[in-house]
Amino acid sequence: MINMSTDESVFVDTWAWLALSNRKDAHHKLAKKEYEEIKAAGYRMVTSDYVLDEVITALFRNVAFSSAIQFVESLFAAIKSNQIKLERITEARFKVAWSLRKKYQDKPDISFTDLTSFILMQELVINKVFTGDAHFEKVNLGFEIVPK
Repeated sequence: MINMSTDESVFVDTWAWLALSNRKDAHHKLAKKEYEEIKAAGYRMVTSDYVLDEVITALFRNVAFSSAIQFVESLFAAIKSNQIKLERITEARFKVAWSLRKKYQDKPDISFTDLTSFILMQELVINKVFTGDAHFEKVNLGFEIVPK
């Protein structure tokens, strides 16, 4: 269960969207439960255009075409209705993420998309991330993964 004050946001990572989109995903039930709790509590969900890129690419590889279209269209609708805040990776954010890429030379398995997510989360002061990706804790930037 997520514990947050009412003004907090949750960053939604690729892992969460993919787990939510695919009933056959091993983490689908857990992700769905967490997503419903986040929505019911009214917390602001934030994601990025880079995360959506990863989600769209993976979905069309792993689920039926019509299911992928339906899920992505539902994300677009949620963004349009402000249920999900979509942040863009600007040139400035990209440059800071590139600096992180060089800083974390001992962690080559962290994706560039994750690095852009770290930058967004720091900039927007979001410390909770809806993911199953341990990289968010391994970088020691104060991020807390939900669900636990």
